[in-house]
This record gives sequence, structure tokens and C-alpha cells, in this order.
Amino acid sequence: MTNPHAPDLSGTVALVTGASRGIGEAAARHLAACGAAVVLAARSERDIERIASEIAAAGGTASAVACDVADGASVEAAVRHAVETHGRLDALVNNAGLIEPIGRLAEIDPAAWAKVIDVNLKGVFLGLRHALPVMLEQGGGTIVNVSSGAAHRALEGWSHYCASKAGVLRLTEAAQVEYGDRGIRSLGMSPGTVATEMQRSIKRSGLNPVSELDWEAHIGPEWPARAIAFLLTPAADAWLGRDFTLKTPEERAAMGMPER
Repeated sequence: MTNPHAPDLSGTVALVTGASRGIGEAAARHLAACGAAVVLAARSERDIERIASEIAAAGGTASAVACDVADGASVEAAVRHAVETHGRLDALVNNAGLIEPIGRLAEIDPAAWAKVIDVNLKGVFLGLRHALPVMLEQGGGTIVNVSSGAAHRALEGWSHYCASKAGVLRLTEAAQVEYGDRGIRSLGMSPGTVATEMQRSIKRSGLNPVSELDWEAHIGPEWPARAIAFLLTPAADAWLGRDFTLKTPEERAAMGMPER
């Protein structure tokens, strides 16, 4: 029986955006530990090169490519790097995301608001736009878009984040509707609150109930990473075209996550 914590991903090539820290870094490390060849993509080139080197030193296969997900040419180059370096592209993890600056609609800087949309929403579209042709030519592939409970409800100070994550959920659905019959698996992964630097920014804002949570209330980034690995397997096909969330007992049990 396949271990839902660490499925065998040998032969899989996965591109992970926002891989320099948090969920992206944890996902890259875990996918490599499961046997995948991993491409770490982020703007912080020094960080992803260090992480890729550490993965390789531990016996994994990894490479790093500088990438700004809001720039189409940069995303296209990252996809090309994956194919040229590792021979193919089987999985794309659209993880890169921003939440700062946090602020109410009448007060937030419009340019800063738009930047969050560019990264969180347009960045996912660009990943889809450049990865899908490669996957379709190969006969299939998996897209995992990192989602959020914010896709389903508004939270004070998070208008850009909530709007972008709602859009990401629709992109997840659209990719499955358009290409599910051609071997494309499209899924969202909604982790709940995770102990990353983003939560420190949320805490500092003092806005909405999420900022009031204690650090101990957040799960570690290793659990979303394990969820992503699970979603790359056929065992997750029940969630095609929608969000898999770590908040429900059923979904936590499906990937082998304890209740607490």
C-alpha cells in the first residue's frame, strides 16, 4: 500500500514556485525525498541554489532557476529549464504568493494591491499557460495550485489576497474542465494557517481574527508539503478540479495526517 506521507514519485519532474522558503521550500524538499526531480523557482536565486544543493547532498535531484511568476518570459524560461535539465515536466506546484501590504480597501496603495494580484493570480495563470502545452504534448501532468480558505470568504485587510485566491480556485476548476480529458490533473491545496513568515506579517497587522492566533495554532509547512505529494498521486483523484483542504477530518485522514 502506498504511504500517503511519502508516495513513490520516482521518474516525476516537478517545478515548484516560491521555493525559497515556507511551503514552497518544504514541498521541494519533500518531493525530492519522495524521488522526484525538483526544480526550485523563486526570485531569491541564492536561497534556491542553496536549498537545491542541500537536496542534492542528501541524495536527491534538484536544480534552481530564478523566476518572477508575474513575468511571462520568466515563467516560460523556468518551464524550459525544467524540460532541458530534467527531460520533461510532470508537475507544477503554483505556490508563490504574497499577502503584504495588509490594509483596508480605502487605505491600501493601489499599486501594492495590484502587485499581490499579479503574483497570486496572474502568476498562477502564467504557470498554467506555459506548463500546459508541455504536459499536453507529453500526454498528461498534474497542476497543484496552493489555495486558501480565503478563496471562500472575505477577511478584513485581505481584499487582494481573498480576491486572488478566489480567482485561483476558478483557474483550478477551469484547467480541469478544459484539459481533464487530455490527461491533465488540476487540484487546489488549501492548508489552513501555516507557521511561515506570512503568518508573522499577519500577526503584525493586528487585523481580523487570524492575526490573533497563537503561533502554536498553526501547522508546520511539512504538512502542506506532504499534501502536495499526495495530490500528485491517483489517490487524490476525488479532488480533481477543486480544493483539497487540511481542515476536514476526512481529508486529513486521506493523506495520513493526525487530527492534531
